[in-house]
Amino acid sequence: MPIIDKLAWIEIKNKKILSTRSIGKDTYYLPSGKREAGESDAEALCREIKEELSIEIQPDSIRLVGVFEAQAHGHPPGTLVRMTCYSAGYSGKIMAASEIAEVKWFRHADKEFISEVDKLIFDYLKEVGLLD
Repeated sequence: MPIIDKLAWIEIKNKKILSTRSIGKDTYYLPSGKREAGESDAEALCREIKEELSIEIQPDSIRLVGVFEAQAHGHPPGTLVRMTCYSAGYSGKIMAASEIAEVKWFRHADKEFISEVDKLIFDYLKEVGLLD
């Protein structure tokens, strides 16, 4: 089974989680991206989040939240996405950049707008008391 390997940044404020929508898409995703050749998870996460949201992740604050797998949105059945999720502090002001059209803060009840793997992540975060 093909697997798309991605890294995601988990940012929660007031029990809401930051989600993004790419230009031309109708589904929201956690801010995320893929590693480039030779990059560590921390390097890739910092690069991707800077490209998408114009902020600087603080590398020494990066903490693993969990790894989640589900059917990849918009891909043939059987294609999975593996999302390795990290939390981290940052500096700067979050703003949509690059291919990102919009940023929103979602509650658990907003799951209808997100991808399948993000639904698993939202469920986990609600279960541990981090999301409303």
